[in-house]
Amino acid sequence: MDTTPAAPLTVYYDGACPLCAAEIRTYRRSRGADALAWVDVSRPGPADLGGLTRDAARARFHVRDREGRLASGAAGFLTLWSHLPGWHRLAWIRHVPGVPWLAEGAYRLFLPLRPWIARRLGSRTPCDGACGPGPR
Repeated sequence: MDTTPAAPLTVYYDGACPLCAAEIRTYRRSRGADALAWVDVSRPGPADLGGLTRDAARARFHVRDREGRLASGAAGFLTLWSHLPGWHRLAWIRHVPGVPWLAEGAYRLFLPLRPWIARRLGSRTPCDGACGPGPR
């Protein structure tokens, strides 16, 4: 499933990154995931990237809600979790003072480690250059 205009949330993810793809598979198996639009930004072609460049879309995790608001990085995950019934309990942490800031800091620290983590976990297709150009 790609973009659906009526979807409450469009999720832009880097399917070429083994870690990202594995995480997205987990979310897509969740209850409520079929109502969301899932866009693999690593695929060439005319996919609607919601105004993002392909490089920008691959560099960070992004979601766009039905009203057109874009959230990226940790805020994107918190937004995604709020749309999935099995994950929404985690989304409440965005209301705890300081947590969104700390979560974004952790996310930015994780981004350059994606290739190393993929190799350590034995991925046959490490993300080296495939995980986007790095944090933004």
